[in-house]
Parts: sequence; structure tokens; C-alpha cells
Amino acid sequence: MQITPLSVPDAVVIAPPVFADERGAFLEWFRADRLAEATGRTMPIVQANTSVSARGVVRGIHFAEVPLGQAKYVSVPQGAIVDYVVDLRVGSPSFGQWDAVELSSTDRRAVFVPEGFGHAFVSLDDDTVVSYLVSDVFRPEKEHGVHPLDAELSLDLATRVDGELRLSPKDAAAPTLAEALAAGLLPTWESCQERYRALAP
Repeated sequence: MQITPLSVPDAVVIAPPVFADERGAFLEWFRADRLAEATGRTMPIVQANTSVSARGVVRGIHFAEVPLGQAKYVSVPQGAIVDYVVDLRVGSPSFGQWDAVELSSTDRRAVFVPEGFGHAFVSLDDDTVVSYLVSDVFRPEKEHGVHPLDAELSLDLATRVDGELRLSPKDAAAPTLAEALAAGLLPTWESCQERYRALAP
């Protein structure tokens, strides 16, 4: 299992070996021990989510308040997405920066999104299935968003698919990064580091 840091600190992309033959394929798509070795922290898994999206659908940018926060381990058992990890930690050296990784049922890669980051993706195929392992249950009062088309962030969503992007009403009404910062919605670098230290193996 190859685990590689993304350009935003603490987030990683995971490339598991896939053993394929004429019968099909087998892979270990999640290994808690290997993830802990690579990141220096554990990921408690308390909920698993699945979404199904048509081509051009955008989900995000979503994040949860810290503490507690919600880390995510994202994989794609069917179809393909471009997955975006956005550093929303106020005080972080990479605040407001992002990285993107294509995940698909062909390459079987996954992305680990730590607490304090925003997460979004755009679906590249119809009927794309995205699976998430998450470190906390859904808490609506602790969940927030940043607009995925915020010009300050300049995610390259529109260049990834032909045609119009499709957002939910909730995501389309989300504040910009500057508005979320001014409203005090964003997590701090310090609170996130404290969370990571508490999860050390």
C-alpha cells in the first residue's frame, strides 16, 4: 500500500495494490495500521456513508466544527470523481490552499481528509458511487460548507466535465471562504493539531 502526502499538510492519497486475474480482483482498500504509520494518528471509524452521483454533480465543500471534527476516508467503488481537499484551518501555513486527486473504480485509490479540511468532489461519470468512512457521526448543528465555486479558492471544477455543474440548493447557498472566516465558522490550526495529537497511536 503506497501512501503519499498531498500538497496540503496532513492529507494523503492511498494507492493499494490490486491483485487481478481472470476471475476479477482483490485489494485491501483500508488499513488502519498503515494509515496510522503514515499520518502519525489513528482514525476511529464510527459511520460509513455512500453517495451516488450523475456526471457533473458537485458535492461540497463540506466540513465539520473542531473539536470534534470529522475525518474522512474517501474511495470510489464505481465510476470516477475528482476529489478536492481544501485546508480551512485558520492559522495553517497552507490555509485556503487545496489539492485534487482523481479517484476511480479503475485505479482504486483513496484519499484521507483530516479534521479541519473542507471536502468536495465532482462526478466524472453517471452513477458514480463514493464511499466514505468517517470518524464521527453526522451532527447537523456542527456541519458547515464553503461555496465550491468561490473565486478566491478557484477550484478547477468546470474544467473537469463538459456541460453545467450541478449543485444542491444547500451547497449553492454556502458562504464564500471570506464570509465563513468572518462569521467564525472555520476551525483553527491549533484546535486541529490538538485533535490529531489526541489520536496518536
